[in-house]
Amino acid sequence: MGTPEFAVSSLQLLLDNQCEVVAVITAPDRPAGRGQKLTESPVKQCAVARGIPVLQPEKLKNPEFLATLRSFEADLQVVVAFRMLPEVVWAMPRLGTFNLHASLLPDYRGAAPINWAIMNGETETGVTTFFIEKEIDTGKIIFQEKEAIASDDTAGTLYERLMKQGAQLVLRTVRAIEAGTYPQIPQPAGREGKEAPKLFRETCEIDWNRPAAEIRNFVRGLSPYPAAWTTLNGQFCKLYHVSVVKPDPEPNAEPGDYWSDQKTFLYFRAADAWVAVHDIQVEGKKRMKTEDLLRGFRF
Repeated sequence: MGTPEFAVSSLQLLLDNQCEVVAVITAPDRPAGRGQKLTESPVKQCAVARGIPVLQPEKLKNPEFLATLRSFEADLQVVVAFRMLPEVVWAMPRLGTFNLHASLLPDYRGAAPINWAIMNGETETGVTTFFIEKEIDTGKIIFQEKEAIASDDTAGTLYERLMKQGAQLVLRTVRAIEAGTYPQIPQPAGREGKEAPKLFRETCEIDWNRPAAEIRNFVRGLSPYPAAWTTLNGQFCKLYHVSVVKPDPEPNAEPGDYWSDQKTFLYFRAADAWVAVHDIQVEGKKRMKTEDLLRGFRF
């Protein structure tokens, strides 16, 4: 059960290692792009190419879907980047249902663990497999593997590494469950640990009253998607790569002020220092390097 590219690596690795995947459950086809053409999820595309039956329920409690799912008589369900499951679904297989989560649980439960780990300046994260229970991301932990976060990592670069590491952990978990030799480590009771809630547009607005180092982490934690944003001369713009300017060339500026020579650099003032913008997308334009933008953009 999965939808985005992140889940494809796990599906492919299971298939390449002769695991019998009897069916794939993924999101319904959705309109996408300028033409709003119906588009299949990456997981569906992979499954179709490998000749695996695909189910795309709008509602997971639909009796017809449940009957079809039951007919496959799966021993185990594997969830990677899918939606929340009702108990009637996750309790169906005789060996249960486990989920791959891109953090070291109980930290960063929620929809955006990769983004929030970088946004919060963490230097380590990882992947976890756990059995699904009623409360989201709280079930018994099976395996975990750690992954260092480099100072120049973005959500995009970390996503790629955790996708591959997670696929290996999924295969390891399936083999352990198959052999009947696997741990089940209870998570702490309550909502202990840092949270990773879903990202919304307002979540991604840069607060220039924060320290420059925090803003740098914020930007790289949202790059390349959904991207941190601010306004420049009244125009909406997304920032993808920034750095802290040292030494401070103008310490008396106010947070949110911007400064440019109109040729090579664009700075925004944070609470304690200037932040240099290296990669930007102004509303109505493509993403580009700052010096390329300044060739035709004036403010």
